Amino acid sequence: MIRWLDRRRTRWLHLASLLVVVLGLGGLLVLQPGSAAPSSAGAKLASTSAPSVPAQGDLDCNGQSTLQKPARADLLCADVRGMPGVSNANTWGGKFYDNGLYIGHDEPSIAFLSSSPGSGNQVTWGETLPVDPSAPPTVAVPGRDISHNYELSPALWYGMAICDSLSYPQLPCTPNSDANAPACTLAFNCSPNTYPGAGSAFMELQFYPPGSPPFIDNVSCDPTHWCAALNIDSLECTYGYAVCNGGCIEPVNFAFVQTNGVPTGPPSPQDAVPDQTFVPNTSTLLMNPGDKIVVHMGDAPAPPDTAAGIPPGNAFEVTVDDLTTHQSGYMQASAANGFMNTSIVDCSGTPNNFEPEYSTASQKNIVPWAANTGDISTAVETGHFTPCTSVSNPITNYADPADPTSSTCNGPYETSTDQGTAETSDALCYPANDTHTVYAGAGSPVVGAPIANCLDDLLQNGDLDFDGSPYRTEWPTGTQPSTQLPSSFVQSAPTTVNGSGYPQLFFQTDVALSESSCTPTTLSGCTVPPSGTEVAQPGNTAFYPYWSAVFSGGGGDSQVTSLDGRHGRPRPSCSFAFGNVSVAGALNFGKDAQYGSNQYGALGYPQFISPVMPNVCSTGERR
Repeated sequence: MIRWLDRRRTRWLHLASLLVVVLGLGGLLVLQPGSAAPSSAGAKLASTSAPSVPAQGDLDCNGQSTLQKPARADLLCADVRGMPGVSNANTWGGKFYDNGLYIGHDEPSIAFLSSSPGSGNQVTWGETLPVDPSAPPTVAVPGRDISHNYELSPALWYGMAICDSLSYPQLPCTPNSDANAPACTLAFNCSPNTYPGAGSAFMELQFYPPGSPPFIDNVSCDPTHWCAALNIDSLECTYGYAVCNGGCIEPVNFAFVQTNGVPTGPPSPQDAVPDQTFVPNTSTLLMNPGDKIVVHMGDAPAPPDTAAGIPPGNAFEVTVDDLTTHQSGYMQASAANGFMNTSIVDCSGTPNNFEPEYSTASQKNIVPWAANTGDISTAVETGHFTPCTSVSNPITNYADPADPTSSTCNGPYETSTDQGTAETSDALCYPANDTHTVYAGAGSPVVGAPIANCLDDLLQNGDLDFDGSPYRTEWPTGTQPSTQLPSSFVQSAPTTVNGSGYPQLFFQTDVALSESSCTPTTLSGCTVPPSGTEVAQPGNTAFYPYWSAVFSGGGGDSQVTSLDGRHGRPRPSCSFAFGNVSVAGALNFGKDAQYGSNQYGALGYPQFISPVMPNVCSTGERR
């Protein structure tokens, strides 16, 4: 048996060999341009190092690939963290930059902890999907408008760390093993003789709300149904972001959850086809608002990929069972399904069976490059939507040139003062009831949202002046919709092997990464709610959504109930909701105070993280 120290040394020898190969490719290593970068700039691999690739694809889910246009207009990527003491062309001031562009997101989440074997690679969730008000959304008084789920969040997701030896920090990864964890302190600021963690990818099972189609360049699969997709994000950088390949910095594998388990199109970063991969078909699992679903994710037997020479093995698989409609869907991240990992040297793909990275959900088991810490988590992607009365300044839709878009939102959510240096554009923007042409092979034209809107994601990946619906008091206040507000989702606490719970949790958010006022020298500008919120605008009270625990005697109409193991009777259920839920009996963990304190000093980037606390819902009983 190889001793731990020897195994760690072996991984560093692998990294050293990789760097020798990368640096030895004459003419391929160039300094990253960018006036904002410090003079002690790091490096990236020039795009000339890559083989011929299709004109569009997923080699960079942030849309900044130097090799190709993005295959979809708005991929929701895992946020990349900064590093303490590291300042080069790819990261400075605690933030990561993709080809010189900051790419942060806003993803408030809960991470669940357990030391039980299997808790890091086998997990089951229960959820009741949100329901929108019966009336259409309005754009009149910010904070008091009728709002729908697609305004507040383009995706709800469940996360898990995934093995990828070709991802950051470019070191071998052994699936389902806690030996992959970084051997560092909380700061994870590894010195050259300290193991910085195995090659890691981040899996997000994303659920997309109805009402604002088409998915190819907007939010929804169709006007009335929820759908879901398996996303696996990797990072093609070496440790400390010293070397990144600008052609494929954050490649993503994407596939809808299908009733037959067959992707709608090639899921890999190299082979994704816009009018197939990102267009639902008749086998895509569609779910109704209010449906009760059960999600299971973990390692599962995988078939061989004969063409790639991959024998039968295991691969990460997710299944979604709709208890209301009695339909099921699944998707496996296997080579046989077309999933690939990506080479940092030339952006080429290799058929791959992705597998869970860790055995347990211990606090040290993280994706070492991701902003949100933890292995098993649930999160809300937010901060990507601004309602408008009209849009102006037409621009080309880079994902679908046949479907024009605009760059400016007009209306009560925007003022002449909120277009600062942090937010350079509102794009992508669409008029009310816009007829999206989609692609010729993707079916008939699709009518979009009933209100004009902007997705705030073309040039900065988010609403960086914090003036859209997600930063107003337009979030759910309960588990049932009102005439004005949608209902919150209701998530049961996750369970793992043999139905065991996760005894601990912590809250976190990376919203401060997107605050222009948040810098290493002015930490007072890192706040929750974000300090850039337009508090002077009507109806806005600098709101930021929060998690709540809600209880029901026997489950109620909105909870997925649990059973009392001793008596076999329904017991009071405890579930998590999100938004502005402070109904009678709910625990809101101090509302925004639940996100804890700014860990800039320890982590090197402004992540708000709460102390670890008991999971109030771990047994399904209030305590």
